Amino acid sequence: MFLHSTAATTIGLLLISNLFMTVAWYGHLKFKAAPIYAVIIISWLIAFFEYVFQVPANRLGHGYFSAAELKTIQEIISLSVFAVFSVLYLNEPMTWRYVIGFCFIAVGAGFIFQK
Repeated sequence: MFLHSTAATTIGLLLISNLFMTVAWYGHLKFKAAPIYAVIIISWLIAFFEYVFQVPANRLGHGYFSAAELKTIQEIISLSVFAVFSVLYLNEPMTWRYVIGFCFIAVGAGFIFQK
């Protein structure tokens, strides 16, 4: 089954947005010696690109998806991107507790899409 082009474009834009967001929010954790003001400025500059993709995603997707569905999609993508980022970039383990917790969140998100 193929996604409708609006849905696919919306999800793609949200994915790109969340890549930038995750780097802006958590990328600096490897640079603890950097001054906090520099980290804040760099994070804001990276976050700008999050908005460049997030705003059009929500604008395009609203109507095909409800606002609650858009937010739910964004959160699931955010958790997925963060899980990969934390393992690959921050070298933090993905514990069974994290996996189960994320699964519970995904199950809860499933209720949003029930018709």
